Amino acid sequence: MIVDEKKFVRRYSLIYTCIVSFLLLAPLYFYVAHKINMQEIKTEVELKSIQSRIIIAMDSFGNNPNGIFEFPKFNTFQSGLYSNNFSVIYSQIDEPLPSFMPGYHSAGLTRYLITAMPTQKYFFADYIITKTTISYTDIFLEASVIAFGIIVLILFLSFYFLNSFSLPFKRVNEKLDEFIKESMHEMNTPLSIINVNVDLFHSMHESNKYLHRIKSATKSLATIYNDMDYLIKQNRIEYKDEIIDFEAFVKERVEYFELICQLNNITLSLTTTTRTHIMFNPTKLQRIVDNTLSNAIKFSHKNGKIDVHIDKSENGGITLAIQDYGQGIKHPEKITNPYYREYEHKMGFGIGMNIVKSIIDKSEITLEIQSTYLKGSIFTYTFNRTLVVA
Repeated sequence: MIVDEKKFVRRYSLIYTCIVSFLLLAPLYFYVAHKINMQEIKTEVELKSIQSRIIIAMDSFGNNPNGIFEFPKFNTFQSGLYSNNFSVIYSQIDEPLPSFMPGYHSAGLTRYLITAMPTQKYFFADYIITKTTISYTDIFLEASVIAFGIIVLILFLSFYFLNSFSLPFKRVNEKLDEFIKESMHEMNTPLSIINVNVDLFHSMHESNKYLHRIKSATKSLATIYNDMDYLIKQNRIEYKDEIIDFEAFVKERVEYFELICQLNNITLSLTTTTRTHIMFNPTKLQRIVDNTLSNAIKFSHKNGKIDVHIDKSENGGITLAIQDYGQGIKHPEKITNPYYREYEHKMGFGIGMNIVKSIIDKSEITLEIQSTYLKGSIFTYTFNRTLVVA
């Protein structure tokens, strides 16, 4: 599939939601700031109102030396009377004051209002101080509900509209998938006929360079066909693992590519220091080995050589190293990118190594690429010991 419409809708719905939400939530920030400021004003007015009620109560009592004044108490407010040097005359406030300057003060979520009074009028007090605790819970709860509603609404609308917009992509993908499937099926039949007839001709007549070229070309086409076939089926069928004789498998693939190497007098050799079995899927392993060998042949010089090594790794697994002595790679970090082709004149679509990367990323396999431009490359695959069958 060229375009994954589901991935397209999910991705751009999130992007669109983030952008629009940011634009709509910016005013919400100023709204919250305004509400907080209004809450501060409301709290200051309430503190002033409490002080006024206390002063009215003291005015009603007067300076009666024989009476007992009951200082007003409030559920969420504490007040006190203080002398000129802020000594306590009477106070319901236990915490130390943040300031001794008249005015509205804050300390965390605590708010104080310090007000000067006429000297010696109210129980010889010079200041009345009132304290309360402010709360922004309702403001933030309201803002959270609004923000959540905005985000959900935008996400729903963006998903709905983008899903509608993606329908043409979906139809194109379906037609393209159908076309590719039919094309692959149509390619497989003549490719098989060519291979069978070449083998028959080879058994009946002497081998020659033209026959080798035909056979080599069909093998190259078969590798591309297998890549395309895997690319189409990878998300549709389950590739089950099985026990594979690793050395025998690699040896068989080396022998498969020997004929292609012979056309350019390239020597392809296999050396191994271990004989082991792994639990892996043969189709996936073939894609790894074939694409790496195919690239090594493609970028090798005439009369060159390619070395394939199988060794034990330090962690108890095995390593497969394929080394060529050809053109090398200018940008090794790009070699696994989809459709990347370092040399446009070379055969291929630039999908082989990307398929390899998709396989090893989902398996316990690591790939190390060492390449020197104009000197060659080494592709080393390390199969984790958990893949090795004892």
